[in-house]
Amino acid sequence: MSFDPAKYDPARALALARTTFEIEAAAVLGLKARVGPQFAQAVLLMLSGQGRVVVMGMGKSGHVGRKIAATLASTGTPALFVHPAEASHGDLGMVAPGDIVLAISNSGEVEELAVILPALKRLGVTLVAMTGRAESTLARHADIVLSSAVDLEACPLNLAPTASTTAQMALGDALAVALLDARGFREEDFARSHPGGALGRKLLAHVSDVMRTGDAVPAVGLQTGFPELMREMSRKGLGASAVVDDERRVRGIFTDGDLRRLIEKGVDLRTSKAVDVMHPGPRTLRASALAVEAVALMEQYSITSVLVIDEDDRLCGALNSNDLLRAKVI
Repeated sequence: MSFDPAKYDPARALALARTTFEIEAAAVLGLKARVGPQFAQAVLLMLSGQGRVVVMGMGKSGHVGRKIAATLASTGTPALFVHPAEASHGDLGMVAPGDIVLAISNSGEVEELAVILPALKRLGVTLVAMTGRAESTLARHADIVLSSAVDLEACPLNLAPTASTTAQMALGDALAVALLDARGFREEDFARSHPGGALGRKLLAHVSDVMRTGDAVPAVGLQTGFPELMREMSRKGLGASAVVDDERRVRGIFTDGDLRRLIEKGVDLRTSKAVDVMHPGPRTLRASALAVEAVALMEQYSITSVLVIDEDDRLCGALNSNDLLRAKVI
């Protein structure tokens, strides 16, 4: 279809946008009255079942189904999406006895779903229908029916799936939320399924993953002179240096802040040794600790650097707030 920019009406576009929001909001709120015991039963089956949740849907319902499957899988419920048309040509082998099939269709009359309903029954799976028509073919064959009915589509022609797919999405989210709550799903569990995300980095990264090691760790002996201590700090760029004994056990730390305080006091540093100026008993962490523990330690004691020790209490690493920022832990 051709379009004449001269006939474009921005006021109408805004009015349609606002109407769309109103219709779709009403569709979602309408689910509150429709959700009932069958929803709770579906959640229980998905919790207690030995198989997976297999989500199916055609067209726009299929796109929604892929999102629902992904949300379930990422929140502790094993799930996958199987395209109904492909199921008729071999992909039905992905469905196993004990699985729960969540079939999504607003009309409940999609041919590709109807064709495989007998095969699903023979497999012995539980069929949960998410549909807008309680009297549909899909609903009649289902063990549990979840109503996603809407009074009106947001499309001005009342044809394009708009409010109905929004309702399906919301109902799928409701299932996922109820399931993750019943499973006691926590932030740590979410992070394990999202290792590449910000939360995954925050909750799963260990100190050993972000710390400086080897020659990058600033360290001097107890009897090291002050000039060499300053050179070590400058070379390593941590803003601090560990002070260690002959067995490389941490005895103290000297930081930029310590330097400022000594200068303010007028202390003659030219002949000082590291043992004279260090702060004894510094805060340390094990390399196996979570990186978020380093963040918490820094915040608790208002420090910017932490020394890392191994299982024998020997210095093995160091990190500061910049290292944590680069690793996107904070």
